[in-house]
Amino acid sequence: MDILSLLGIIIGFAAILGGNFLEGGHIGALINGPAIVIVLGGTLGATLLQFPPVTFSHALKILVWIFKPKRFLLKSQIKKISQWSSLARKEGLLGLESIVPKEADLFARKGLQLLVDGNEPEVIRDCLEVELNTKEYLDLQAAKVFDAMGGYAPTMGIIGAVMGLIHVMQNLSDPSMLGAGIATAFVATIYGIGLANLLFLPIASKLKSNIHTVSHAREMLSEGIIAIAEGENPRNIELKLTGFLDDYSK
Repeated sequence: MDILSLLGIIIGFAAILGGNFLEGGHIGALINGPAIVIVLGGTLGATLLQFPPVTFSHALKILVWIFKPKRFLLKSQIKKISQWSSLARKEGLLGLESIVPKEADLFARKGLQLLVDGNEPEVIRDCLEVELNTKEYLDLQAAKVFDAMGGYAPTMGIIGAVMGLIHVMQNLSDPSMLGAGIATAFVATIYGIGLANLLFLPIASKLKSNIHTVSHAREMLSEGIIAIAEGENPRNIELKLTGFLDDYSK
């Protein structure tokens, strides 16, 4: 579990509520049903209008990556690829046939199957690149759903504030209601800006980071499979793939 995501949400909202308390405010002043309906409803409606159902559905599916990101142990993966290479060198590419159904990662399974079928390295590269680029594109489109929500929420907050002020203006004859009415009107602005900057935009950025990490791991896997197809020495393949490790992985 990504503990930083949970800490980020808790600290962000705690800072807002804590600051409000230190200034002498109370939580009740920040709770406003109509403002919640305007901001969340308006944001959701605009987002649904912008994206097709399949993209919005995929966005909800990958939202879990915020707390449980897809992780690839690159060192272990390099070792696995090296073992595949050694097996192919000893028994030929058909020796990998028994490994294909046991491989949990669908991308790796596809690459191994292309190897076993005896395809040329360039054919394997083209097939895996199409697969990688398509998956990355679909995931990035899903992450943009939260980018869009982060853009719409502040605007909806302003709309909620303006609607609240219109209601205040209709009660100018009663001065005792003006202060409370104006304060309530601006709660919608807090909701819009707060949700955008504490939730929607950070979620979009974290998803994009995770997507790039997944693509990086798949690029390494693709290069390893192609190297096996080209008949490279297992040791050379291992040395080549260590170039994909960052400073934190080495």
